[in-house]
Amino acid sequence: MAAEFWQWLAQLAPATWLQRSALAYLVVNAAHIAALAMLIGTIVTLDLRLLGLNRQVPLPVIAPFLSRMAGWGLGFAVLSGIWLFLVNAPSYVENVAFRLKLALIGAGLLNVLLLHRRRDWRRLADGPASFALRVHAALSLALWLGVLLAGRWIGFI
Repeated sequence: MAAEFWQWLAQLAPATWLQRSALAYLVVNAAHIAALAMLIGTIVTLDLRLLGLNRQVPLPVIAPFLSRMAGWGLGFAVLSGIWLFLVNAPSYVENVAFRLKLALIGAGLLNVLLLHRRRDWRRLADGPASFALRVHAALSLALWLGVLLAGRWIGFI
């Protein structure tokens, strides 16, 4: 039953369009890479600031902005990623690296959710971040860079 579902997804019109058009696939793939750059770039910048780099940049000013930009990057990455997934869904669901990528994304999102629920996040002060925020930042760096590596690994399996 599941195999038929994944095969059905790969036969949907958006998937078959990408399968048949090298240019369309190129554009969607490039959009996914750009979205990942936006996502990872803003996350790394924010996490490094939380960890103490560039303390001259006010945390209450930069953190909400970078957090929103990461959210936009994530949204674009998810939309383009789903479209790319449809092209070969049956193979992707069997790919260990793809499954790892999804697990790391889930863990990264859980970390973000827990971070944003913290009182010290909602009341950011200028200067050093709290120990708890620094722990979230370190975990975030590891998780999102892991997502990036797992995504690259997909093509090698």
